[in-house]
Amino acid sequence: MSARRMPLSNKLYMWLGFLFLYAPILSLVIYSFNESRLVTVWGGFSLKWYEVLLNDDVLLAAAKLSFQIAFLSATLAVVLGTIAGFVLARFTRFRGHSLFAGMTTAPMVMPEVIVGLSMLLLFVALQTGLACGDPAQMGLLQRLGCWLFGERGMITIWIGHTTLCMAYVAVLVQSRLKEMDQSLEDAAMDLGCHPFKVFFVITLPVISQALVAGWLLSFTLSLDDYVLTAFLSGPGSTTMPQWIFSSIRLGLTPEINALATIVIVIVTSFVVISNRLMLSAQAKRDRAIQAAAAGTDKQE
Repeated sequence: MSARRMPLSNKLYMWLGFLFLYAPILSLVIYSFNESRLVTVWGGFSLKWYEVLLNDDVLLAAAKLSFQIAFLSATLAVVLGTIAGFVLARFTRFRGHSLFAGMTTAPMVMPEVIVGLSMLLLFVALQTGLACGDPAQMGLLQRLGCWLFGERGMITIWIGHTTLCMAYVAVLVQSRLKEMDQSLEDAAMDLGCHPFKVFFVITLPVISQALVAGWLLSFTLSLDDYVLTAFLSGPGSTTMPQWIFSSIRLGLTPEINALATIVIVIVTSFVVISNRLMLSAQAKRDRAIQAAAAGTDKQE
């Protein structure tokens, strides 16, 4: 029985939806090559705004800081989110499970203004309580605390972004673990495999797609975040969204279009490469399962 073809009206709605979503992005990319300084008037093809962008030290520093924070936040969020998602999916009967689940997912559903304000008050209280001064007169823990929270900057932004992104990773990992056939883990442990080895050899490869998706989502959320960053940043820690927001107040320039085009290319490359790797890994696992099944049938 052949599959039903999509009605023409549904195709039209689908393409209108794609046009609504991607036409502004396409126009932004096109006008990044505009000769004119006016972003709405085409003055000819030119790469001068990319040259201006590469010579803007302030913007390059902000972009570098944003990418560093995004990479670190996504990596730490995957680690912590995987642990939280594993606990939520595998250990469902301990006391306080509902509270733990609510605390884990709270940053995802709570307004960022509230999260940012609460974390700002926390860091201000830590800075006051640590009473940072001469390092020679402070203990090891106090020096460590002053290094982490002595002033707002990259580390406080990193902590805030990790808190936000960890919730998304935990939900992805939890849902993937619930769909997983737990008999694979049980069979491995029945054969004498240590639980840690079961996790790294069996569970981790199965949930690898959720981990990659969580890392990419966390990287994008961190790179794009403005509200949390505005609360947690300090002098000398201006990120790319903050620079763009302050620049737009003076008027949109093709330099911002060029920056956005570069970010689009980088993020799209990450998504395409990760998707290709995940499809290749999935195909390899499917072939291994088919080969194992065929060998079992021959033995029978």
